[in-house]
Amino acid sequence: MTLAEKQQQLIADYTIIDDAHERLAAVVDRARKQPPLSDTDRTEGNRVQGCISQAWIVSEVTEGRCRFRSDADSPLVRGLLKLVCDLYSGATPAEVATTEPILLEEIGLARNLSPTRLNGLRSVRAKIRDFATARLESGT
Repeated sequence: MTLAEKQQQLIADYTIIDDAHERLAAVVDRARKQPPLSDTDRTEGNRVQGCISQAWIVSEVTEGRCRFRSDADSPLVRGLLKLVCDLYSGATPAEVATTEPILLEEIGLARNLSPTRLNGLRSVRAKIRDFATARLESGT
């Protein structure tokens, strides 16, 4: 499945839920099921700069595919991070670098977020894109 197909599948999965607040609750609930990052992963290098909440993304490439794990001190931010990281995990660095996350707008979450949260999500996207771009440039 390509990253574009995965994004469309996530959009379809969440738009089944009619109410935007229930969709947001589903995103937050999904993140509750993931284990928190270890203290060794909660480093300054993994921290997302530009987020009001403390947020971290751990990035790696395995067998040519990007993998992202995340955590945050806010349940809402944790859920949003997990959604974005789930979107990009399993994709090639080239796909990650070039595919923008339209799912937040498409499932109606972006319009229910504060400008501060939206700015934080732009920082998340930049961190993920920068990681993928660096892998492309280094050939790893």
